[in-house]
Amino acid sequence: MTPNGRGHMASCIGRRKFLATLGGAAAWPLAARAQQGERMRRIGVLVNLSEGDSAGQQFTAAFRQALQELGWADGRNARIDMRWGAGDRERYRKYAAELVAAAPDVIFAATTDAVVSVQRASPAVPIVFVGVIDPVGSGLVVSMARPGGNATGFTVFEYAIGAKWLELLKEIAPRLTRAAVLRDANVASGIGQFAAIQAVAPVGIELSTVGLRDANEVERAIAAFARDPNGGLVVTASGFGANHPQLIATLASRHNLPAVYPFRYFVGAGGLICYGPDYRDQYRRAAAYVDRILKGEKPADLPVQAPVKYELAINLKTAKALGLTVPATLLARADEVIE
Repeated sequence: MTPNGRGHMASCIGRRKFLATLGGAAAWPLAARAQQGERMRRIGVLVNLSEGDSAGQQFTAAFRQALQELGWADGRNARIDMRWGAGDRERYRKYAAELVAAAPDVIFAATTDAVVSVQRASPAVPIVFVGVIDPVGSGLVVSMARPGGNATGFTVFEYAIGAKWLELLKEIAPRLTRAAVLRDANVASGIGQFAAIQAVAPVGIELSTVGLRDANEVERAIAAFARDPNGGLVVTASGFGANHPQLIATLASRHNLPAVYPFRYFVGAGGLICYGPDYRDQYRRAAAYVDRILKGEKPADLPVQAPVKYELAINLKTAKALGLTVPATLLARADEVIE
């Protein structure tokens, strides 16, 4: 190649590098402007469990993962502000006020108490809820089909589930003739749950109630109930129960009472048997509602949904300690069996 040829080639290469650099420099402000134009969306989260609770970590991880799959990544185009209420009404009020003050686009709240606290802090901020027993009776929505206000979400109680709880309890403890229904004494929905269970109770099972307010009261009530034979417990969904699964399961075992629980994490804490909604599934479905609200839909137009996925779990270690033999047919239906 001649010297002139080499010079011409070097000139062409230099010109291409210059144009590439110029193009990159021109493209950088465009990319930066595009990122700046994408507003960071703010998602408040107020859950009923404590930060150190393993179940709470699993549920919130499912929520975050579902949001990410829908295109909302924490720190990229969304900011997720977490608050852990731990079943404490004072915390709910404090954290609800903090979240509302941060001007969120939507708040995700778990349990009735958390939702009520957010609604009192702001009647306008959109809310997606889970863990609510009776959204209409609690005054959170006008109707299940058309919520009509600033809140919508997913309920954990189907009225037919009471019959299933009693059926399972009788199947695993055939001598059962009495059942105490542990319900939330602080909210009207707890009374509604008992009425629904009472309506479907089979002949031969006498029902009574135990109000869940504080640990000492629960211990006294369970001890008193256990004085007579052939008793069992039906533990309904409640804020107290969600934060004290170990306590309730321990008391049931201590007093030799078979018990059926509403969620899987009770069985992990030593409870005998559970049948109820898959809570992780509810958190994932809630993320889909959050996504729809962030894209412009209104809670008033999104129907409240009932559970679609249920779990049956059995703790064989607890059954053995209670002197119970779990039927093979029941074991075959279980989603999880703890040996």
